[in-house]
Amino acid sequence: MRAAPVTHHHHAASAVPVLLVVLVAAAACYLVAAARTPGWSRWRTASFAAGTALAALALTGPVAAAAMTDFRGHMAQHLLVGMLAPTGLVLAAPVTLLLRTLPRPYARRLGGLLRTRPAHLIAHPVTALVLSTGGMVVLYGTPLYRAVTAVPWLHELTHAHFLLSGCLFAWAIAGPDPAPRRPPVPARLVVLGVAIAAHAGLSQLMYAGLWVDLPVPAGQRTGAAEIMYYGGDLAELLLAVALIATWRPGRRVAYARG
Repeated sequence: MRAAPVTHHHHAASAVPVLLVVLVAAAACYLVAAARTPGWSRWRTASFAAGTALAALALTGPVAAAAMTDFRGHMAQHLLVGMLAPTGLVLAAPVTLLLRTLPRPYARRLGGLLRTRPAHLIAHPVTALVLSTGGMVVLYGTPLYRAVTAVPWLHELTHAHFLLSGCLFAWAIAGPDPAPRRPPVPARLVVLGVAIAAHAGLSQLMYAGLWVDLPVPAGQRTGAAEIMYYGGDLAELLLAVALIATWRPGRRVAYARG
C-alpha cells in the first residue's frame, strides 16, 4: 500500500523557534566577549557566526518551509542543525573564551566542573556518538518521527537534541576547547570512523526502506537518504580535517586562568 504524504510540521512556520532565539543570544554574548578579549582569533569569531548562520538557515526561511512538507527538506534541516552548525560553533572555542572572560573564581569553578566524573563520562567520544548517531537511529527507526511531525514542542526538542549532541560530538572529536581526559587522536579517529559507517548504514537502510518507520512517499525517502549519505560524509570529512589541523601533540591546556 502506497504511503500517504504527511504534513511534516504542520504548526506555524512563521513562529521564531526558541532554539534560534537562544542561539542568536549566545552569538551576541560571544561577539561581545570576543571584542573584550585582547588577541582573540577573528577566525574563531567568524566560525561561531557561521555556525549560528547555518542553524538560522535551517530553522527559518526556505529550508524550514520545505521541511514542513517534504522529508528531503527535513533531512537537509537535520544535516545543518545536527552536523554542520555544531562544527562551526565548536571550532570557535566558546569554552576557552568563557574561561578567559569570567572572573577568576568563576573560571576556576567552571574548570572544576569540567574535571568531575560526570563531565568525564559525558565528554567521552563514545558517549557523544551514542547521543548523536544513536538519536538518529531512534528517530527514524521507531514511531518517534511520527510523533515529532505531530507535536510542535517535541519537534523543537528534537532540534535542540541534535544541535547539542552534534556540538558534544564535535567537541569530543575535534574541539579546540579543553576536554576532560580526551582520548588520543587515533582513538578519536576510530570513533569518527564508526560514526561515518553508522550514518552510511542508516542512509542505505532508509534508501531501501528497511527497518525504518517513515510514513513518507518513496521518492522523498530515497532523496533524503542520499542527502544523509553525501551530506553526512561532507560534514564528517570537515570534522576529520579539523581534528588533524588542531592536533598539537603533547599540548596541555589549562582549565582555568592562572
